[in-house]
Amino acid sequence: MAFGVLFDFTGNSNVSKVIKAKDMVQEKWFLDAVNYPKPVDLFVVIGHNPVRTNASSSTFGILHSTIRKLRPDTPIQAFGGHAHVRDFVVYDDKATGLASGRYCETLGWLAMSGIKSSTCKSKPPKGVPNPTRKAIPPNSTATGTSDLRYARRYLDWNRLTFAYHAKGSQPYTSDFDTEKGKTITSEITTWRQKLNLTDLYGCAPETYCQYCKPFLAPGNIFTLLQKALSTIIVNPARKTIPRIIIVNTGSVRFDLPKGPFTYDDSFIVSPFKNKVQYIPSVPWSQASKILDILNAGPYQRKRRDLSSQDFNFSPLTGDQCVDPPYIHSNLEAREQQKPKLLRRQSTTPTPGYVTRDDFGTDGDDTVHSRIPNYPQPNDLQANGSFPTDGTLPEAVDVVFLDFIQSYIINALKEVGGNYGKSDVQLYMPDNFTSNMYLPEYAKVAWQANVPNCPIGQGIGFDERKKRGVVVNA
Repeated sequence: MAFGVLFDFTGNSNVSKVIKAKDMVQEKWFLDAVNYPKPVDLFVVIGHNPVRTNASSSTFGILHSTIRKLRPDTPIQAFGGHAHVRDFVVYDDKATGLASGRYCETLGWLAMSGIKSSTCKSKPPKGVPNPTRKAIPPNSTATGTSDLRYARRYLDWNRLTFAYHAKGSQPYTSDFDTEKGKTITSEITTWRQKLNLTDLYGCAPETYCQYCKPFLAPGNIFTLLQKALSTIIVNPARKTIPRIIIVNTGSVRFDLPKGPFTYDDSFIVSPFKNKVQYIPSVPWSQASKILDILNAGPYQRKRRDLSSQDFNFSPLTGDQCVDPPYIHSNLEAREQQKPKLLRRQSTTPTPGYVTRDDFGTDGDDTVHSRIPNYPQPNDLQANGSFPTDGTLPEAVDVVFLDFIQSYIINALKEVGGNYGKSDVQLYMPDNFTSNMYLPEYAKVAWQANVPNCPIGQGIGFDERKKRGVVVNA
């Protein structure tokens, strides 16, 4: 029996209704389902929902505790997400939860054995490894009385991974291609060209990441965006007036690797189509305090949901499946061996996921070196047209994305600014949106080596240190 349950979501529109999990588990239809008189071998709970129940937005804990009270001996398996992490959680000796990363970076794999069923008499498959581990919570002294056994694995989502695991077990040709697969690839390629997704804007001179570098350090993507904002976000009629430009860091969704920067990449990095607004001539004594207030304030829904309006594919007016991280792997498929749970390895692991979950550290299918993860603030500020003599302006235009308009107004009110929505105007043309400034910057600053862009090693490699030089963004 399966249930689909959302995280504790409150951002729905007024044309939809979200029933909270704590209310749903008390409704008659739910209780009747859990108490269904015919045999239930397994409860499956799936949804956009953190599997770790101490996450503030997770509702899996409510489902688990309710089902377990009514069905103390029936296995429960949760499949979740939302937290953008690889994770495996043990709830009790008959209940676990699996989360498989973010986007299409990870293929999560779970195996269970020992399910008692009066209707299914299947036997464990032969010739392949079978689960051996009990579901025992970390730091628990319990030994576990259940007959259930588990195994989990996080597979990097790429061709090398799939070819390696299929070898010797699937009727594929030696190059792993099928006629249907080649047809799909051809169709995707055709549509990418029709949608102009392959249009090249410039060559990114180095790799920029969201979290692998400290905020505003070389190689941090917000260092790049600060320069791009200052360069591109300019209202010709007010270009001589000093301006501060504030954007939420959540408007960036992914890293940017060294190499070709295309229309497609612009959506991968930042797919949102926010308008660029401003409040004119704000006293510097007030405007200078906005950023600190924002970054000390509440979380600004940084992981905002994508909507259909964010994907109006027209030339420079999303998320896609990617092979994470952007690296050139030196992994080679190993010859088929006797069945046992193996992890693919290379003598020198490349940067990538290094996962620790309730079963330990052996879940990653490919062994990687850890990529650093640094905290980033709510918002980023760039300045433009400031006095060249180093003095501060008396007043500035406060420029921002419409997504954070209310935060900007509230911050100004905190410092005595008497501003409201009626004071907000468009700073850039109505057809200019927030996913345009980086492509426009690439056209100006990244034309070296076009169209033969040098390609970097990828996220997690310190190419700057290797070269011993500083790259201009």
